[in-house]
Amino acid sequence: MKPAFNTPDWMSSALDERRERDLMRRTITLESSQTPHTKIQSQNYTAFCSNDYLGLANHPKLIEAMSNTARTYGVGGGSSHLVCGHLVPHQALEEALADWLGYERVMLFSTGYMANLGVISALADKHRPVVQDRLNHASLIDGALLAQAPLRRYLHGDVESASKLLSKSSSTGLLVTDGVFSMDGDIAPLAELSQLANQYGWMLMVDDAHGLGCIGERGRGCLSLEGLEAKSLPILVGTFGKAFGTAGAFVATSHDYADYLTQFARPYVYTTAMSPAIAGATLASLQLIQSPEGQERRAKLARHIAYFRQRVESLPVELMPSNTAIQPIIIGDSKAAIEISEQLKVLGVWCTAIRPPTVPAGSARLRITLSAAHSDADLMLLCDSLEHVLTANFLNAQ
Repeated sequence: MKPAFNTPDWMSSALDERRERDLMRRTITLESSQTPHTKIQSQNYTAFCSNDYLGLANHPKLIEAMSNTARTYGVGGGSSHLVCGHLVPHQALEEALADWLGYERVMLFSTGYMANLGVISALADKHRPVVQDRLNHASLIDGALLAQAPLRRYLHGDVESASKLLSKSSSTGLLVTDGVFSMDGDIAPLAELSQLANQYGWMLMVDDAHGLGCIGERGRGCLSLEGLEAKSLPILVGTFGKAFGTAGAFVATSHDYADYLTQFARPYVYTTAMSPAIAGATLASLQLIQSPEGQERRAKLARHIAYFRQRVESLPVELMPSNTAIQPIIIGDSKAAIEISEQLKVLGVWCTAIRPPTVPAGSARLRITLSAAHSDADLMLLCDSLEHVLTANFLNAQ
């Protein structure tokens, strides 16, 4: 018999408030592989909320590479990178990533959240402040809080606002931004932010989790798209759980920065290394991203984005200005967003409603994500379903 626990009053109150405001989060279980055509609660859906932008999560070459690497090097890392957990597949992946992006060194982390916590908490402190975009990912904000660093947040994508904060600071520190913003899909003005960081002598850090693999020359992300070289961006963070289709993360930087992080980034020092099998699969993914097949997948994704925007821009909703795989439709009210999401499910389209506090109050949305694994028919189903549901809700609201 499972033990019964007394729930503290403060916990019950917090949960009741979430329920009353239609903000309760719940876990869903997929009963199939991570592909656009999935099964949830014994029902078949076409999903448009996965970050598997290039459709590599179920690619046979990744599955084969993971299996072969596991046979040779096992499944578990066994220890941290600094004890005896850094295996040949880890080293091979780090070197391949460094060569791809033009950096001296790459360090692997188990998750993107841990990479951001590790880097910011190591490079910032009470005397080295952090200035961030207002819409940065939670992990970037939490890294500054962990460092106990003075934290200031500039207006979203506003270089002038960032400049004012840097000019008023009595000491230099860390300027941090997402590359592609996860909830809005827009791209940070990295070239201008790089110039600003150089002007004031600050370190620039970019988390390009949603850009790498999808945009830029050879899929090199926002760095390439903005025409920047590695020397213009001291710290680049990337993740493998999006376009790469695997799991884990990395930090690309210089030898000196990497040596410093090896000493002081606690989530790196005190965490078991990622599975060597995952590292092997990720290396296969990187090779695909750089190959003609990767280019074809990026081109297909771009066509999907153009088609989607052309179809949805005429509907009575706010489609955010994004040219990336992330295509948010602002609904506003959380309850309305949930209802529209449920109506789409009836039509066979799975698209989760995103609500505060993940996004600002009053901006609940459908965060639609497109993938190269979607077919043209999938895109037609999505757009036809959105047209039917959104038009009906607009007419009912009048």
